[in-house]
Amino acid sequence: MKIIAPSFAILDHLDQQSLAVRIEYCGRICYKSEDRITQESALPFVAKMAEHGHNSVLEMGVVTLVVSAEEREINELFLCQPKYLHISREESRLLLTGSIRAFRELLLFYPSCAVVRSACACLNERHPYFFSTILPAGGLAAVPSITVRKVALEEVEQMPADLLAKHRHLAVKFIVNRAVTHEIVRHRPCQYLQESQRYCRYSEDKFGSEVTFIKPMFWEEGSEEYTIWQQAMQDTERHYLRLLETSTAQAARTVLPNSCKTEIIVYANLEQWRHIFKLRCAKAAEPSMREVMIPLHEEFKQRFAGIIK
Repeated sequence: MKIIAPSFAILDHLDQQSLAVRIEYCGRICYKSEDRITQESALPFVAKMAEHGHNSVLEMGVVTLVVSAEEREINELFLCQPKYLHISREESRLLLTGSIRAFRELLLFYPSCAVVRSACACLNERHPYFFSTILPAGGLAAVPSITVRKVALEEVEQMPADLLAKHRHLAVKFIVNRAVTHEIVRHRPCQYLQESQRYCRYSEDKFGSEVTFIKPMFWEEGSEEYTIWQQAMQDTERHYLRLLETSTAQAARTVLPNSCKTEIIVYANLEQWRHIFKLRCAKAAEPSMREVMIPLHEEFKQRFAGIIK
């Protein structure tokens, strides 16, 4: 049995990577298969995710586009009631920020929409592996009256505060207990990927053949309460490892408690992070949540002082 403290890491280094590299890194968190990442593994991984429709993984790649179109073409897009997109409008110019999933689903359900076709044609030219299995008959061609340009991250970060809050996304990896993740996944709209107890077998060597638990902040180490908790976790690990001898991981996990360590990536725009901090740093918030959210809030305030307060 291993006991560790909770922690977090802002994954801004991924912002400098390609969409494929970013998505693979986040996707492998679920199965704890980061050891399989190589210089050539990203494209096959994301192509497989797209082919099998693993949408939650494809949500970890977000792009911003500038679209110029005629009034009727813009209205046609809004009639599609686009999901998962953040849209800002300035006359005939649209600023669209969305995940690969968002653009794929628009193409699947509204292939005749001119703005959808043009936006996806732009993305398909740069990232064909995301769209190869869902292209309409005859392929994708941009509409002459519509111009689409991908916006670089550096340009997004120069936007006014209201646009920056809406279109700048940032991912954070938390290492916390399951009680914390049960609460944090209630926030919308965010994207999540979490370590899967259904597939991870903690009896394997890469996990040290043991279960890892998050140290509870409620009791002092060595106190009677802490000793009771520690004994309960030892008993749980013993039962879990015994069940794995004859059962699948998804069956054995039914004995695992909230104290189990888990890794979760939360990906959201600054507007949503601001809302998360307002709720999860408040005095009434769950103490284990505040344990990680308060220091994370301080880091966000330093980076985005005009937006996060």
